[in-house]
Amino acid sequence: MSSPIYNRLPVLRAERGLSRKALADAVGVNFQTIGYLERGDYSPSLELALKLAEYFELPVEMIFSLQKFEPLSRMASKANP
Repeated sequence: MSSPIYNRLPVLRAERGLSRKALADAVGVNFQTIGYLERGDYSPSLELALKLAEYFELPVEMIFSLQKFEPLSRMASKANP
């Protein structure tokens, strides 16, 4: 049984005002694939993970993780005590 892969795609899309279709078009996949990724129903291929990282200009590990991400708001409050 494989471990779930967690992601920040919904947050990243919202920050940039992107629809699933716009992001899918940008990385060359079907918009439903983005939905499956966001819900954790599908794990990205290495190629797709790298395309998404390049698109968002972030390291892959800032988008995908084997552990649940801590909410960004909590991380910001720790950085600015």
